[in-house]
Amino acid sequence: MGNILDKFKEVPQEKKEIDASRKLRIGIIGTGWIAEAHVDGYKRMPDVEIVAAADLIPGKAEAFMERMGLGDADIKYYPSHKAMIDDKSLNLDAVSVCTYNCQHAPCTIYALENGINVLLEKPMCVTTEEAVEICRAEKKSGKILSIGFQPRFDENMKMLKRIVESGVLGKIYYIQTGGGRRRGIPTPFGTTFIEKETGGIGALGDIGCYSLDMVLNAIGYPKPLTVTGYKSDFFGKNPESYPGHPEYAEKFGVDDFAAAFIRLEGGVILDFRIAWAMNLDTPGDTILMGTEGGLRIPSTECWNGSIGGPMTIYHEVGGAQVETKIPVMNTNGNVFDMKIRSFLDAIKTGGTAPIPSSQILYNQAIIDGIAKSAELGREVTIEIPEI
Repeated sequence: MGNILDKFKEVPQEKKEIDASRKLRIGIIGTGWIAEAHVDGYKRMPDVEIVAAADLIPGKAEAFMERMGLGDADIKYYPSHKAMIDDKSLNLDAVSVCTYNCQHAPCTIYALENGINVLLEKPMCVTTEEAVEICRAEKKSGKILSIGFQPRFDENMKMLKRIVESGVLGKIYYIQTGGGRRRGIPTPFGTTFIEKETGGIGALGDIGCYSLDMVLNAIGYPKPLTVTGYKSDFFGKNPESYPGHPEYAEKFGVDDFAAAFIRLEGGVILDFRIAWAMNLDTPGDTILMGTEGGLRIPSTECWNGSIGGPMTIYHEVGGAQVETKIPVMNTNGNVFDMKIRSFLDAIKTGGTAPIPSSQILYNQAIIDGIAKSAELGREVTIEIPEI
């Protein structure tokens, strides 16, 4: 048993010293809820200065920075991402794109076209076509574009990838993944998450992208080939889902549940489901089935990119069928901060993007494929043009 667990050990990385002699100049595009995590993270970085913020709603960015304790900081405010990026006196090194989903692509592309590095919140965007244009802008710019998948920095997610790479599971041929919330349609800050014009996609993109990334990253992100998808909005369209705001039901224009059967290169089948609301505590654990072993990853009550308990490997040792429990690992630090730090380090060292767009392009193509298949009522082929 000990020898098996030893195969998955990793030597702890030494903490790197941060050179704060030159501060990176950061702008924030969109000052809604997720921007709080970005600003909090940047505030903990000694080599960062937040110098600008943009929001379409007059006064919102100023009120946001005041709330974040930066009201007295030397920050300039702009009514749009273009106005901020066009002000060359800012000398921006990077921006965080924290807008609603439908503005992810235009804001990111414009920043890249103007030679600015981008940390883009998840989901990457709404459609495959948008994702392709983002990747093309990144390639042409030569700048760093990293996508906001902080669960990658969780030690348990790293362990999952090491288990697969160790070969103990053999060839993986079937994956079941997903998650959700019994009740969890995100409307405490208004309706931008649930309206078609702003959100574009619902649970499918909001938390489904995390679930997909967990398993796709573990197996090396094979190219998606076909998708048969389904989506529904039974809870989102129900006024009883919004105590105090029944009118939100009329604005709901995305999915609150989605499921799909996805074929990947290499003969891998991906069985997927995700929910903002359902009459279950979970749609099931994540399962990886391989020719030499299987892996079960316990679900969580409210899916947020983590695991719900010790992973279990089902395999054979000396002809006996056995189970190896992988203890839950502690992550030394805040994964959101690690996401930001890795992005900043890539800028300063001229390194590569920590969460590369080439991978998340496949993630986005699957999400878009599910939505399109659901609307057409049939299987669709995923076609991704050359970047």
